[in-house]
Amino acid sequence: MLNSLLTKAIIDFLIAFGVVVGGSLLAGIGSVLVLASPAAYMLETATKLKIWAIVAAVGGTIDPMRYIESNMLEGHLSPVAIQIFYIVCSFLGAHVGTELVKAICKGAS
Repeated sequence: MLNSLLTKAIIDFLIAFGVVVGGSLLAGIGSVLVLASPAAYMLETATKLKIWAIVAAVGGTIDPMRYIESNMLEGHLSPVAIQIFYIVCSFLGAHVGTELVKAICKGAS
């Protein structure tokens, strides 16, 4: 149980991290192709992708909320806590990715 919990938490963290970093890097490449500032586009994209990275990592916008709602109404708090833990891990991955992009772009603006 604990092993699968940590495995999914790590995977969710890395998916969210990868969405932010990968999307920002591709935005930087695209900005070079159109002769714009890569740092500006990378920072803007990282900020905009943060919430979508969390959504992608936990598997959609509605399903996790329905899961939390149905278990909460039935009085099963353990599955609710686990789902919230996954959302927090996804948020941390997206936040770390955003901070990494900010650190990369710090001297370039």
